[in-house]
Amino acid sequence: MSALRTLWPEIEPYKTQFLKVSPIHNIYIEESGNPSGTPVLVLHGGPGVGSYPQLRRFFNPKKYRIILFDQRGCGKSTPLGSIEENTTWNLVGDIEKIRTLLGISRWVVFGGSWGSTLALVYAECYRAQVSALIVRGIFLGIREEIDWFYRAGSIAQFFPERWEKFASHIPPRERGNLVEAYWKRLTSSDAATAVEAARAWNAYESSTACLLPNPEPEAESVSDQALAFAKIECWYFKNDAFILNRPIIDFAHLLAGVPGVIVHGRYDMICQPRCAWRLKEKWPDADLHFTISGHAAGDPENTHQLILAAEKFADAE
Repeated sequence: MSALRTLWPEIEPYKTQFLKVSPIHNIYIEESGNPSGTPVLVLHGGPGVGSYPQLRRFFNPKKYRIILFDQRGCGKSTPLGSIEENTTWNLVGDIEKIRTLLGISRWVVFGGSWGSTLALVYAECYRAQVSALIVRGIFLGIREEIDWFYRAGSIAQFFPERWEKFASHIPPRERGNLVEAYWKRLTSSDAATAVEAARAWNAYESSTACLLPNPEPEAESVSDQALAFAKIECWYFKNDAFILNRPIIDFAHLLAGVPGVIVHGRYDMICQPRCAWRLKEKWPDADLHFTISGHAAGDPENTHQLILAAEKFADAE
């Protein structure tokens, strides 16, 4: 077996800017790589986690014009942590505003986890603007996926100690709906209550993401960014990702003719492999690769397949 591909060397953006997308929100946009290369839009996960430098490194910087942005309320976008005017449909509209701003007719769209959700919704709405799709850790935004991760009897079967730690932050009488219970605390007027809820929320997710589980994170201060992530993610999940009435899978036929690659860890404990399979059944133009990985893009086989996918579409028009 040939060696697994690893990330391209670190690079810095050659341009950064902010775009005012509403009376409230200003979003951060950066470009790196080759200004004349194949444009690729990179959608970060969460929702709410923000972009980060590693996301630039899945693409050959000589061939790609690599575009990252921080979605509303997170990363360098302002106001940090805002949930006002912050829905999936707002974000889809922002993507189109970015494409117009940058003078791009068509682009490759790349996203993992929540980024896959947003990539798929965008492509279903703006098929003509998408030359190819690369999606990883498929999250379709349906209730059963949210219940899998936030209700007892599902992921708790595999991470019982981490589930118990996550659930124990909430009194027993409120554990029937942990998302609502955490939302109440993440939006508490008491700062200490919100910080403790964010710490528990974020630790639970990070400790279940990789094939080889991360050690339990030690207690540390919770940054404004981490608090914003927990709040925004909880906001989206309590609202069924704002796509309950327009399920991705029901509109996947609109992806016909769009070439794509789906990468999903066989041992992904956050997003279920069967969702990747369901998507592939509805989208025959995509290649599906199950990997010996967990959820994280940084798991070696996930990284390998994502880099190969990026090479496949490096000359997409």
